[in-house]
Amino acid sequence: MEILLGVAEAGDPVCEIVRRLIADNPGCHARLVICEDLAGANAKVAKLAQLEKLAAHDLILTSDADVRVPPDFLASFVAPLRDEKTALVNCFYRLADPTTTAMQWEAVAVNADFWSQVLQSQTLKPLDFALGAAILLRRKALDGIGGFTALADCLADDYQLGRRIARNGHRIALCPVVVECWDTPQNWTQVWKHQLRWARTIRVCQPVPYFLSILSNASLWPALWLAAAVLGGNFLCAPLTAGFFLLLRMMLAQNLQRRFTPGGTLVSPFWLAPVKDFFQLAIWLDSFLGNTVEWRGRKMKVRRDGLLVEI
Repeated sequence: MEILLGVAEAGDPVCEIVRRLIADNPGCHARLVICEDLAGANAKVAKLAQLEKLAAHDLILTSDADVRVPPDFLASFVAPLRDEKTALVNCFYRLADPTTTAMQWEAVAVNADFWSQVLQSQTLKPLDFALGAAILLRRKALDGIGGFTALADCLADDYQLGRRIARNGHRIALCPVVVECWDTPQNWTQVWKHQLRWARTIRVCQPVPYFLSILSNASLWPALWLAAAVLGGNFLCAPLTAGFFLLLRMMLAQNLQRRFTPGGTLVSPFWLAPVKDFFQLAIWLDSFLGNTVEWRGRKMKVRRDGLLVEI
């Protein structure tokens, strides 16, 4: 096994941390790679394209910079590749440090709703996309789609990676390991931009399913039904019925978070579930009002084909 750690600039403060890590672990085949002159609007994939050329082995594992994995991660992740038809393995991820209310709101979207929606999708059809926190793939399958260079201008690089590999007839496996994503404290504006970028990414990748996704908003429809009943003069059972469905939504969100997090330690307050749904409505509407996204301080326009153009 080898570990390649790529950074864009030699002056990045993380370089010193990486050098200390390598020095403290002399038995590990690891090295720091300065990926200068990045070619592509997607900086992450542009770095991966340079690291791909240096990788020595036939299995390539990519990981985001904010990911923490359990000790048995590699053994569990490689296991699905015993099936020769499987070319890509990915896994779920959870937000591990929702330290602000805004991040706790986002944690409802990830730690409660997202993973259950992916499992629902898998029951309807084989996976034809990848989840980007950690991805393991065969080098031959990666070469078959043109390598990471072919994805260097894609916004949804993980989606496109899985999509193209699946189109070539390969199978995508979902490993039961859950990795953790850690981040610095974020306020409402930062979380909103992140969620809006995610929404516009999904809208570009799957426009019809994303448009119809509003139907699964579990707090919106009881609230609209309640408003319509009150306006129609039906004050008897409408509040109780709407209240029941909102309570059910909060209970299910709490249950899903507990099942997804160790010891239930990352469960957001129950009242954030309907708040998340109503904010999600605003994000859903906003996603159709423009094609620009902000990513690590860079403003870019998303074309209809999913490619990025920096503004």
